[in-house]
Amino acid sequence: MGNQTFLNEVFLSGLSDLSVLRLPMFLFFLLIYLLTLIWNLLIIALIVTDSHLHVPMYFFLGNLAGIDLCYSSLTVPRMLFDLQTKTRKISIQACITQVFFCISFMGCEVFLLTVMSYDLYTAICQPLHYMQVMSWKVCVQLVSIVWCLSFTHSLVHTLYAFKLTFCGSDIIESFFCDLPQLLQIACNSIIINILQIFLLSGFLGVWSIMPTFLSYVYIIKTVLKIQAEGARSKVFSTCTSHLTVIFTYYGSIMLNYFWPSSSCHFFGSKVVSVFYMVILPLLNPLIYSLRNQDFRMAFQSIFRKTFTWK
Repeated sequence: MGNQTFLNEVFLSGLSDLSVLRLPMFLFFLLIYLLTLIWNLLIIALIVTDSHLHVPMYFFLGNLAGIDLCYSSLTVPRMLFDLQTKTRKISIQACITQVFFCISFMGCEVFLLTVMSYDLYTAICQPLHYMQVMSWKVCVQLVSIVWCLSFTHSLVHTLYAFKLTFCGSDIIESFFCDLPQLLQIACNSIIINILQIFLLSGFLGVWSIMPTFLSYVYIIKTVLKIQAEGARSKVFSTCTSHLTVIFTYYGSIMLNYFWPSSSCHFFGSKVVSVFYMVILPLLNPLIYSLRNQDFRMAFQSIFRKTFTWK
């Protein structure tokens, strides 16, 4: 330890060292990022401006779109910059700060999906009491708890990361700073950090998954009792969109944080990271909006007003 040089800055390995791929990747991810910005901002604008969407479900969906915007903007602009300049250098302080916001937004999305499960349960299983149970005050309180809990959870990981020293390899095998990759270049014991990932994140994960599971048990029981075919298909369509987002997001996070750390898995880890940090923020609004009749009607209304105004 006495002869080792401690690192003040590190280099991100990026997605590829092949120069022939830099321009195609830059254009591809730039297009993905622009579509993510446009689509999520459009979702938020529709929810704010269309009175038919002023209900708790779309309030939560608007928050989800905002989180996806933050998620994508946290990593993609830096990735595009690195593809063009080949710099890839970042200070340890800036790297840990990025880790803090990455875990925060990740927690927000996980907890918000749980809240959306409870909202679906209330709307389907207790429709007569829905507006009393999911009042605007309750909705704001739930979202506030989501953000506070997520940032507190992230702060615990970040504070312990700041206690580490880093030496040896100065390359992080990723295109952004994430906790598992950062821990791999630490030169002192990371047992506490590993235990936090498994115990703290696992505990919060169970308390996020269990309410979702129980909500859908009651939802399925209620849906099977619905006689009208049209009403049943509408409920299934809404639930399918939510479950699709849950499975894709939870699956990619588990692969990233519990993926074996050997070097042969670096490529697979990058693919998973690209999926949940870059692709999912674009897929989420598409999954919800394209299968949702209220959103389609809101889109049509906006287009008609625009065409009539012209």
